[in-house]
Amino acid sequence: MKILIAEDDRTNRAFLKEFMSDYGECDVAVDGVEALDYCMAGWKNNEPYDLLCLDVMMPKADGLKVLKVIRAIEAQQQIPVEDRLRIIVMTALADVSYVDEAFKLGCDAYATKPIDTEKVNEVIQNLGFQPIRTSEV
Repeated sequence: MKILIAEDDRTNRAFLKEFMSDYGECDVAVDGVEALDYCMAGWKNNEPYDLLCLDVMMPKADGLKVLKVIRAIEAQQQIPVEDRLRIIVMTALADVSYVDEAFKLGCDAYATKPIDTEKVNEVIQNLGFQPIRTSEV
């Protein structure tokens, strides 16, 4: 499985990369524009990402804008719903309006920070992904 982690905080990025590597190959983006660039390259090379862990508060383009653009591109390319990128929005923001907006824009799941690894594992497995290895993070 190909995973993209879009997170501007270095510590969170390192933690998520180590944690998510149990599920597959991980790339990291430090801002919203870079996340979109990675997604576009994946589609162009016929190697799309399977899962995106998307921080809401990022420089250049926030996570909700990134989510909106990704879903618009998938619709434009007529990617079937079952083949689209699975997106878990992650944020420390406690504002329910962000959660509502993320789901309206098409996220598949929502996780609050600090990350509860047991809950995130459950969410990922509910999306149909299984770990390729197990580690203790």
